[in-house]
Formats: sequence, structure tokens, C-alpha cells
Amino acid sequence: MKRVLFIDRDGTLIIEPPDEQIDSLEKLEFYPGVIRWLGQLVNETDYELVMVTNQDGLGTDRFPEAAFWPAHNKMIKTLEGEGIKFSKVFIDRSFAHENKPTRKPGTAMLTEFLTENYDIANSYVIGDRLTDVELAFNLGCKAILINNGSLSQKLHAAPYSSVAQLVTTDWKTIYEFLLKPLRTATLARKTRETEITVTLNIDGSGKSSIHTGIGFFDHMLEQLAKHGNIDLQIQVQGDLHVDEHHTIEDTALVLGEAFYKALGTKLGIERYGFVLPMDDCLAQVAIDFGGRPWLIWEAAFKREKIGEMPTEMFYHFFKSFSDTARCNLNIKAEGTNEHHKIEAIFKAFAKALRMAVKRNGNDLPTTKGTF
Repeated sequence: MKRVLFIDRDGTLIIEPPDEQIDSLEKLEFYPGVIRWLGQLVNETDYELVMVTNQDGLGTDRFPEAAFWPAHNKMIKTLEGEGIKFSKVFIDRSFAHENKPTRKPGTAMLTEFLTENYDIANSYVIGDRLTDVELAFNLGCKAILINNGSLSQKLHAAPYSSVAQLVTTDWKTIYEFLLKPLRTATLARKTRETEITVTLNIDGSGKSSIHTGIGFFDHMLEQLAKHGNIDLQIQVQGDLHVDEHHTIEDTALVLGEAFYKALGTKLGIERYGFVLPMDDCLAQVAIDFGGRPWLIWEAAFKREKIGEMPTEMFYHFFKSFSDTARCNLNIKAEGTNEHHKIEAIFKAFAKALRMAVKRNGNDLPTTKGTF
């Protein structure tokens, strides 16, 4: 399947002037570094390039066609001369107040990419406005926002913020980010007791499809995907006619191994914790993907089961994950409501995962030189 870079024009490929209208050759100015680094991306990756731009009122008296095309065609010709070719160019001519489905963040112009021929989940929208991030959310892909931080507060408050993987003003940084390998893994394990398949995308957007046969366990694993911002598919056929032990423990073993495989060299990861309140409960989860398994568990439960999940298996889940993910886990929780307590632990665990796997540079986070 093809991956796509849906790239905005004004403010992303070329500098957007104060009047937000490039209607002459004199106004045409390329964004610093875009030709060099986008050119290298084309040469070194398999992304298909698609331009998506809103041009308010193009073809009206306010923005005549004759004023638009000379600068646009010059831009296209210059980029093509450097090997940067767009397979499609989509231009919406409407005004914002018309709220047309073809105008970003609407996806009506891009339905051909929402098919099985495209790996939309691992594609990106690159642009300088929050509507570009929202477009990524609507498409089901990820976003890179070109911004100096002035939009950070609004982005953080937006319901689509989870798809924003990078905020930068530097095309070299975008190049380095997109050149990093996908952190995905698919693992299967079959024994006489369980048959398990786990598909993990660490750099996902919180999507999940989980079926273990234990409703409460599914609910907890969904928390990992949602709050860890990872894509997670888990299918389990276990010997639940015996009890829940093998299903829960083996799922944790495969999930931990999937994280270990997907993290690969671990170059650039933050590596390290989280504290999270939930009503009457407080959960603390610290994690270290340092290559050594260890678990400290300080959480006591008074109920035998929550839903159909034995509370004694919570410890076994995290111990098994630690063993195969080769990570340290320090988990503590206090509170009165047993459901809230374990849900707070899973949510804090998800947030700890999200922090620890975040990329920040290209260095290995250790003074030893190896994990």
C-alpha cells in the first residue's frame, strides 16, 4: 500500500504574504529548506506527494485566475526541476463561510485515497494551520504542523490534537522525522492454551480492535491504545473454559514482545513515567525501556474479580509485559474503588508508554552506548 504526504501550499511550500494571496510572481518565495529536504524525501522514501490547498475565491474578481496561475505554475515547474513531483494537485476555491466539504478540513476532494490501495494510517498531512491537522484527523492519518509554537495552546485543546506528531518550522526536522523507520510489529503465538495475534503501531492515533473474550480486559487494553496514542489490534482465542489465567498472561507476553520488536534500536526515545488521578484513586506508573525486566507492584485489591477478570491477574499482566518488553515497571496505586484503581493504573501505564516511546533526536538514551 502507498503512503501519502498531503502537503499544503501557502505557508508550507511557499511563504504566505500578509494579505494571504500570492497573486504575482514577485510574491513567490519558497519556504526555507523545502526544495532541499523535500527533494531528499522524494529520493529516499516511497511517499506519494499530493498538494491540497484552499485558495479563497479563486476565479472571482477578488482573486482572478490570471493573477493566480503564473506564480503557481512557476512554483510547480521549479519543484519538478528538483525532482519534486505531485501526483495530484487539489485546489478548493470556496470561502470559509461556505463550509463546503471540498474545503480543508473537509475530505471530499480526497476520497480516492481512502481505499485499500493506500496506507492512510501511516500517511501525513503537512501544513501550517490547524485545519491541516484537522484534515489529517478526518482522513485517519497523522499530521505535521509547521508552526513556531504560537498555535500550541489551541492545538492542545483541540479534539484532533492526538494526530499531530510534530510541530516545527524546519523542513530538515520534517525530513529527519519522516525518514525514521515505522515502529510497527505483528506477532503471533500459538500454544495448546492460547492462540494470539497482536498488531502494534507505536506511532498511531489511538485506534484499537481488541477481542480477548474477557470484557473488562478488553476495556483495559483499549485504554492503552487510546491514552498511549498507539494503534493496537489484539485477537485471542484462549482456554477460558479452564480459567482466565493463560489468556491474560499470554496476551501480556505477546504485547510486550511486540513493543520490544517495534522499538527496534530505540534511537531517540525519551525512555522514561506518569502519575494520574481518577476520582478517589491515584496511580503512579514509572517505566524504563532500558533492556532489563523488573516489576515493583504496590497495588492491593479487595475484590476477587472486576467484571470477569481476576484481580490477581493484574500483577501477572504487568510482570509478563515487563519480561518480554525488557523494561522496568514501578506501579503503585491507592484508592477505595477497585474499578477506578485498576483503570487508573492502565491509563497511567498508557501515558507512561506514550512518554517513554516519544522520539526526541537520534541519540541512544544511555551512557553505556547500548541497551
